[in-house]
Amino acid sequence: MNRTDRWQEEFASRFSQRFDELKRLYSEVYNNDTQAFHWLANAMYTFYEERGDALRALDRQREQTPFWYSTNDLIGMMLYVNNFAGNLRGVCEHIDYIKESGVNYLHLMPLLKSPKDRSDGGYAVADFRSVQPELGTMEDLEALTAECHRNGISVCLDFVMNHTSEDHAWAKAARDGDEEMRKRYFFFDSWDIPRAFEKTVPQVFPTTAPGNFTELENGDIVMTTFYPYQWDLNFGNCVVFNDMVCNMLSIANHGIDIIRLDAVPYIWKELGTPCRNLPTVHKLVRMMRIITEIVCPSVLLLGEVVMEPSKVAPYFGTPEQPECHMLYNVTTMASMWHTVATQDVRLLRHQTQQLGALSKDYVFLNYLRCHDDIGWGLDYRYLLSFGMKEVPHKKYLNDYFTGKFEGSPSRGELYNDDEALGDARLCGTTASLCGVEAALESGDEEALQTALRCDVMLHAYMLTQSGIPVIYSGDEIGQLNDKSYHQDADKQADSRYLHRGRLDWKKAAMRNDAGTVAGRLYQTIVRLGALRRQHSVFTATATSEAIGTGNDHVLGVRRAHDGQTLYAFFNFSNSEQSAYFDEILTGADLISGEAVRGLSATLQPYGFLWLLCD
Repeated sequence: MNRTDRWQEEFASRFSQRFDELKRLYSEVYNNDTQAFHWLANAMYTFYEERGDALRALDRQREQTPFWYSTNDLIGMMLYVNNFAGNLRGVCEHIDYIKESGVNYLHLMPLLKSPKDRSDGGYAVADFRSVQPELGTMEDLEALTAECHRNGISVCLDFVMNHTSEDHAWAKAARDGDEEMRKRYFFFDSWDIPRAFEKTVPQVFPTTAPGNFTELENGDIVMTTFYPYQWDLNFGNCVVFNDMVCNMLSIANHGIDIIRLDAVPYIWKELGTPCRNLPTVHKLVRMMRIITEIVCPSVLLLGEVVMEPSKVAPYFGTPEQPECHMLYNVTTMASMWHTVATQDVRLLRHQTQQLGALSKDYVFLNYLRCHDDIGWGLDYRYLLSFGMKEVPHKKYLNDYFTGKFEGSPSRGELYNDDEALGDARLCGTTASLCGVEAALESGDEEALQTALRCDVMLHAYMLTQSGIPVIYSGDEIGQLNDKSYHQDADKQADSRYLHRGRLDWKKAAMRNDAGTVAGRLYQTIVRLGALRRQHSVFTATATSEAIGTGNDHVLGVRRAHDGQTLYAFFNFSNSEQSAYFDEILTGADLISGEAVRGLSATLQPYGFLWLLCD
C-alpha cells in the first residue's frame, strides 16, 4: 500500500465516522443542498492531501491524547508580531526568549493582510491567504510554526469569521455590482429592513461606530456590526460557509494548532432577533469542529465569546456533540480588576464558585489583560446586594483605574466613553494598572514595592485558575503604558494602543537582574509557572472551589487532585490581612518551602499563599 492509499484510508475512516452528523447539520442549515455539501467534502479531502507529513504525524499523536491541552503543562503568551520582533522572522529569532519565559502556547495576534488605516488591529481581513506584507509571507508563517513545533510550542492564530474588510476581493466585487458576491454580505437598497434589524440588534460600539449598518457612496446599505469598514458575512449562504471553512483549513495547514474563532456568537443573523448566540451558530461551530476532526484533528477551536457565563458555556457543546475545545474566561478578568479597585472579594468568590461547578471537561483561557479593552460586564444583580449600583459603580471603576479617584495608583485610559450611558471600557498594561507607572514617576519606593506585589499576586491568581494561563507579552517584564500612540495619526483615536506598545528589549535584557523591576517580575512569574507545571493539582481536571477566609479582602481557593490539595489565598487589599481557615491546615508553602500549620495566615499587602497539603 503506497502513501496515497494510506492517506485515503485514514481520511475515509475519519470521514465515515462523522458523515451522518455532518450531512444532517449541513442539510438543516442549508436546505439539503447536496451539491454544496459534495463540494465541501471534496475540498476537505484536498486540504487533507495538502497537509504536510509533520502535521499529519502530529494529528495522529494528538488523536491518541485528545485532551492534551487540559493539563497543567501549558502556559501561553499573546503578542503582536510587529511589536514583539518586527516580523515573523524576528519572532523565530526570539524562540529562545519565549522558551526561557516558560511559554509553550504562543498566540499570534492578527497578522493576515488588512488595510493599514482601516484594520481594527488586524480584524478587518482583506485576504485570508496572505500575511500583512511588512510582517512577512505565508512561507514565513509556516517556517515559524515549524520552528515552534520543534521547540514544543503550539501556535494560536485569530480567524476573523463574522466579517471581511471592505477591501476584500469579495467586497470589492459586491460594491461593483456582482450579484453573487453581494449575496455573501447583507446588502439592502433602502433603510426599511436595516431599521427593522436595529429595533432588536444591540450596538457594539455606540460611540465610535453607532448602528449596525453603513450606507455606501452609491446608496447601497450593508450590514456592519462592528465598524463601517468591516462587512458582515452572510453565513446563510452556503458558499460563504464553504469558502470560510477552506480559509480556516488553509491556516491550519500552515501549522497553526489553535484557531481562535473571533466574534463567533455574531455569525448568524435573523430579523427580529438580537443576532447574537442564535441556535444556528452552534450548528455552524459544531460542523467546523467535525471538519477539523476529519482533516486536521490536532487543531483546536478556541471560541471568543465575550459574554456572561450563561451564554459562554454552551459554546463547549455537549460531551456527545462538542463544539469549541476552549473558551475565554472573560468574566473573571473583569471581576478581578473590579476586586483590585474595591478590595472586596465577594463577587470574585461568587464567580470562582460558579466556575468550579462547571464540567471538568471545560477548558478556559485565563488572562489578566487581553489585547482589547476591559469592559465592565459584571454581575450587577449580585453587586446590588452590596449596594453597588451599575452606573455609579462603573464610574467609580473608571475613575479609579484612570487615576482620578483620590489615592488611586492606577494609570489607565478609557475607550468608547459613553457619558449618556455612564459606560466606558478600560485600557492599560497590567503594571500601569497595578500602580508601577505611578510609583516610578513619583520615585516612591514603598509604593513601587506595593505595586509589584499586586502585579505578582494577580499573576499567581491567574496561574491558580483551571485552564490555560496566558500572559500578555511585556507583562512578564512590567512593561508600562505606551503613550506615544497619541502622536500617531493612525492610532491616536484608539486608546487600546496604550497597551499595545513595542516590547522593550532593553528591559527584557534586565530580566536576570533581580534588582530591577523587569528582573523581579520576570524571575517571579517564570518561577510561579514552573511550580504550576511541577504539581498536578493545577491541572484543569482538578476540583476547584472558593472557600471562606473570614475576611472579604482575602480570596480563598481550594484545588484537589490525585491525593493532593492546594489552598490558595490572595490578599486584594493594600494593607496586611489575615485569612482564617475552617480547619487546622498542615502543609508546605510552595513559594518559601517552609512548613505551615495552623488555623490562619497573615498576608502582607497584596500577598498570597500557595499551601500544598498531602
